[in-house]
Amino acid sequence: MTIEKIKVPDIGDVDGVEVIEILVAVGDTIEKEDVIITLESEKATLEVPSSAGGIVKKILINIGDEVAQGSDLLEIDVIATESSSDNKEEPKPETSVETPKVAEKKEAVKTPEPPKEIKRKPPPVSLQSNTLSGKKAHASPAIRRYARELGTDINLVSGTGRKGRITKEDVKSYIKQAMQSGGVVQSGPPNFDVLPPPNEDFSKYGEIETVSLSRIQKISGKYLHRNWVRIPHVTQFDESDITDMEAFRQDNKNTAKAQGFSLSPLAFIIKAVAVALKKFPKFNASLDAGGENLVMKKYFHIGIAVDTPNGLVVPVLRDVLSKTVMEIAKEMGEISLKAREGKLAPADMKGGCFSVSSLGGIGGTAFTPIINAPEVAILGVSRSKVKPEYNAKGEVEPRLMLPLSLSYDHRVIDGADAARFIVYLSTVLSDLKKMLL
Repeated sequence: MTIEKIKVPDIGDVDGVEVIEILVAVGDTIEKEDVIITLESEKATLEVPSSAGGIVKKILINIGDEVAQGSDLLEIDVIATESSSDNKEEPKPETSVETPKVAEKKEAVKTPEPPKEIKRKPPPVSLQSNTLSGKKAHASPAIRRYARELGTDINLVSGTGRKGRITKEDVKSYIKQAMQSGGVVQSGPPNFDVLPPPNEDFSKYGEIETVSLSRIQKISGKYLHRNWVRIPHVTQFDESDITDMEAFRQDNKNTAKAQGFSLSPLAFIIKAVAVALKKFPKFNASLDAGGENLVMKKYFHIGIAVDTPNGLVVPVLRDVLSKTVMEIAKEMGEISLKAREGKLAPADMKGGCFSVSSLGGIGGTAFTPIINAPEVAILGVSRSKVKPEYNAKGEVEPRLMLPLSLSYDHRVIDGADAARFIVYLSTVLSDLKKMLL
């Protein structure tokens, strides 16, 4: 048995390069020039080929390690795959063996055989994280991220690139074939390649009580986790001067009460959001299933987060742009009551374009709400507070300021657009004429 160590070759003037992929396992048979690991520097991703063929006996590095030229990577048994044609002894011209060897080489030139790939066991289809198990598909970080965003398990995709590497087109083709066959594109593991939560026995530290999550919490928790992991969230904060709006609300709240509903600030906010969505249509859109097109919506349905005894639900108010603040307030009271009584139908929570989560009745200064996919933005509202502000004359006067927190999907919305949206929304809340009452 001849054991040889495979080292990092000359990779240029680069030190401390991180190992991001290990493409072989102990027991794999590899050939010379097969890609065995992938390194990532600050500027590029580097594929490292094996300098010899053989059977992998030992892996000397782990994902996350930093290596440099000359670092040990693998130990392989080079005898296992060496053939007699690799013997260093000079061939004897007079032997009769030479002729068939030449013939074999000529034949190989005429009909070249495809290069052999690294022989690995296919990844098992299970709920176990492939990152934790060490079994990873042959794909770059960008392609892995692309597959995750489309809800596809990269280990189920066949690669057509060099050395079987998975390309963007391979991912697209896999999804297309699955959809055409009526199948479901299998997404990644439930924990999205993160460590599982610790299974702790808390009773050894003191007295405990176990309380089951409500049905709504169990269902919504999965969606919240998905949305938080899959959507690149950014949150923009601002304040709106709602002094005039509050004065108007106070003047009209008794009229609303006489009609059997409450005229809350949230009704004005929902109307203002619809006006802002009309001016900034990208916020009233959704990414299609392929993640490459925006579906622009011509309707204005707003979801409102309602705190119920069983958990948070988000019923949807429809066509709010064409309704007055009074109509919105009345409908909002009816659907909120329906939610608290547990009488919402599934259709009552479908079709939203944008969501509003108001914590103003509880308190707080700001928060980062989680986007309700397939929407691309959500507005968080905190408790308003009287603050000293300068007026147009440069005089300080007390004004009622409303904190706003806008979370948006950065794949769809740029920071500048988000800033413009929330600034415009603030002006709509400050100027009742813009709400088109």
